[in-house]
Amino acid sequence: MQALEYFLIPWLDLKLLFLVAAGTFAGVYVGAIPGLSVTMAVSILIGFTFTWDVNSALCLMVGIFMGGVYGGSRTAILLNIPGAPSAIATAMDGYPMAQKGLAGEAIGLTTVMSFIGGLIGIIVLAVAAPTVSDFALTFQPRDFMLLAVLGILLVGSLSGESLVKGIFAGALGLLIGTVGLDPLTAEERLTFGFTGLWGGISFIAVMIGMFGVSEALLQLHHVDKTTVKQTIRRIVPDWVSVRRYLPLSLQTSGIGVIIGALPGTGGDIAALMAYDHAKRVTRNPEVPFGQGAKEGLVAPETANNAAVGGAFIPMLTLGIPGDAVTAIMIGALYIHGLNPGPMLMVEQPHMFWFITGALMLANIFMLIFGLTGIRIFTKIVEMPRTVLIPLILLLSIVGAYAVNNSINDVYWMLGFGVLGYFMKSYGYQLGPVILGVILSRLLDENWRRAIISEQGSLSGLFKGMLTSPLSLVLLTMVVLIFISQTPIWRGIRRRLKPESRS
Repeated sequence: MQALEYFLIPWLDLKLLFLVAAGTFAGVYVGAIPGLSVTMAVSILIGFTFTWDVNSALCLMVGIFMGGVYGGSRTAILLNIPGAPSAIATAMDGYPMAQKGLAGEAIGLTTVMSFIGGLIGIIVLAVAAPTVSDFALTFQPRDFMLLAVLGILLVGSLSGESLVKGIFAGALGLLIGTVGLDPLTAEERLTFGFTGLWGGISFIAVMIGMFGVSEALLQLHHVDKTTVKQTIRRIVPDWVSVRRYLPLSLQTSGIGVIIGALPGTGGDIAALMAYDHAKRVTRNPEVPFGQGAKEGLVAPETANNAAVGGAFIPMLTLGIPGDAVTAIMIGALYIHGLNPGPMLMVEQPHMFWFITGALMLANIFMLIFGLTGIRIFTKIVEMPRTVLIPLILLLSIVGAYAVNNSINDVYWMLGFGVLGYFMKSYGYQLGPVILGVILSRLLDENWRRAIISEQGSLSGLFKGMLTSPLSLVLLTMVVLIFISQTPIWRGIRRRLKPESRS
């Protein structure tokens, strides 16, 4: 009974209710602007809220977190510029839908599915937090390494028609991700003597350039063509559509919660893995993936919002951040005199239920704000290209500069924009490049930690994979997915399709 009482505090206190609503509203629109990340917004808030009471500060931060994760899908669908890394997969099918005049339907579907994913993540947080945390703690460096390898194998799902081009693009992403000082030894890698490269190349600059600038350059070929008028008959998807995609949303929400609960991963990896899962389990989509498949919207949006609840699980129960935002929130809790971790659940369990209640409330506000203003937002796609192209470039420049307030990031963004333009022109998909950059650090660090823990013995590392049940499951998944990507297996699967037999 006390748990319910603490859970309802943000709902019944008008001040806290307003702060959650304001944070969620701000998060939706901050998340929609490329470069203005949720992590940045929450870190700035700490400076403004450290004199506040802890309840007010947490309500505002929770609202920004929940709204910001969803907000990245807006510009991903409308302009093919993901507002956040977790919206990269959303752009793959959301933008083709906007080009067909279905931007309103795409945004409505992503909003409802984001709500469902967030709801499932919060329910798991409330019901099974200790169990999921114990499971997350069983991950060894070798398991994180296998998880990264599993993610890299997603290039098969993101590479379009040519697997070879996808592998090349993924390898390029891994190469970009290794630029800078070695995370363990601080030795220079691919810096060519330039101190400006010690910190590596900003992932946000790569993402914005590859998606935003390259899209603006491609639009120059069609500057004289009329823009697509958006057909907005129904924003909220009907119950039949929701019920049709509910099984997939439940599966990908599970992926989101588990990946979100693993330290150092987050919603971007969860979204890409969910997208790959959707491609594997969807037998006959109405529209092919990459051309406006609704399953390609449902999977990443449910996963990245479910990952929010997942990220709070290790933070509240173990004091270990699930992602960058919860790492900052741990700092905020310390500032306010709280000690996140096992003792928080014993000494101050009311804070656990208070945060859970604030998350649930923010999820509801996210649904409300997400379904409003869609008609105005979709007008962006209907702008003449002579206005739209400069707008895309302006957003790209502001977004790249805002990350580190560095003009160098703008130069990198423009350079990768030109590279992305040529890659698109020659049939290379950009998704694998971004995937490689995202996973390079996770793979690099955990490969080194795994091999160090086995004292440099490859045989010891392999033996550990075979003797640990979790490692064995992950290794089996890696092998099976690798086999499924080979040309031989693809040929066999093509022959087994009913169409090919008829």
